[in-house]
Amino acid sequence: MALVVHKYGGTSMGSIDRIKNVARRVAKWHNAGHQVVVVPSAMSGETNRLIGLAKEIMPEPDQRELDMVTSTGEQVSVGLLSMALMQQGKQAVSFTGWQVPVKTDTSHTKARIQSIDEEKIRENLDAGKVVIIAGFQGISEDGNITTLGRGGSDTSAVAVAAALKASECLIYTDVDGVYTTDPRVVTDARRLKKITFEEMLEMASLGSKVLQTRSVELAGNYHVPTRVLSSDPDIPLEEEAKSGTLITFEEDSHMEQTVISGIAFSRDEAKITVVGVPDRPGIASRILGAIASANIEVDMIIQNQSINGKTDFTFTVPRPDYNRAMDLLNNQIKAEIGATDIIGDAKVSKVSAIGIGMRSHVGVASKMFGTLSEEGINILMISTSEIKISVIIDEKYMELAVRALHKAFGLEQM
Repeated sequence: MALVVHKYGGTSMGSIDRIKNVARRVAKWHNAGHQVVVVPSAMSGETNRLIGLAKEIMPEPDQRELDMVTSTGEQVSVGLLSMALMQQGKQAVSFTGWQVPVKTDTSHTKARIQSIDEEKIRENLDAGKVVIIAGFQGISEDGNITTLGRGGSDTSAVAVAAALKASECLIYTDVDGVYTTDPRVVTDARRLKKITFEEMLEMASLGSKVLQTRSVELAGNYHVPTRVLSSDPDIPLEEEAKSGTLITFEEDSHMEQTVISGIAFSRDEAKITVVGVPDRPGIASRILGAIASANIEVDMIIQNQSINGKTDFTFTVPRPDYNRAMDLLNNQIKAEIGATDIIGDAKVSKVSAIGIGMRSHVGVASKMFGTLSEEGINILMISTSEIKISVIIDEKYMELAVRALHKAFGLEQM
């Protein structure tokens, strides 16, 4: 008997019929002798509907109250799934994040999990029940309901799997695994049978929507075997357990031969430049400190060569945070540091080439830049690490760049 954690996304929970399908799949695993914990998302579109309701009342909703509203989507899902399992003849019990409890910090709408009390979960598993836990939510140390941000149910599932030392965490999605890039952009994208945690972390953080970045971090930190697979096909259990994409801890010989494993992209980028910044110690800290205090994430950073004691400081932020960041810099930081101007561009995208093969192969950057040049695509910013190269480009060229790079690195032939 193995203890497994299943996570189902909003599409899988999108209707009563689909919830019944999920119940049948879970029952199949339970009938095979496994202990099963299920972490479902809210029904498809429900979180957006709830956010929309909140914004009709308060255009910039209070973060605590927004968490109160949006957390209810998953509460509906767990209750319905529990009832669907009962209709399958299974004993099932559902819990919200605060009932387990899933303890988080106090950062509303972007909370981070600190611990999970596993006692209640194990007690019910040992009683032969299927345990269903609401994803995306928890409770802070001051007793408030919190949510984990977009894709937070992935993080909930991996955290539960880590706490229970589950044999595997299966992430069921509307795709059948992790692809070399988004098949909607490149029709001949290929599904990867395996990918390393390092590569998956880069892909998640650089725009791949298959898994939330924090869920990959957790899986890597706690060595939780994680598989991404489709929730659609009704295949035998033995095949299902080996399908999709396995996120691995170790590189195999085939992976070492592959220079690039995938092309990731993000449409939701914005670029901000603080112009004419005095080139002296502490300026970068003042700019980025203010941005961080507003709970805005910064990605790429470039500081130009100083000329006559002045320099330009450029960085990227998520597009939804662009206006807040611009207002903060213009109203609080510009005059304080003596900057000449604050300029921004909310119509940029990020495209990244990712692969552990970069460690042992040269020429990846020159091929990437050469390919973009041949397509007439100008590079606005560049960022590199040991296993990835990212560029910021005009958003209107993003899909062209992805298709060109996918072909240049031969990813359709993997």
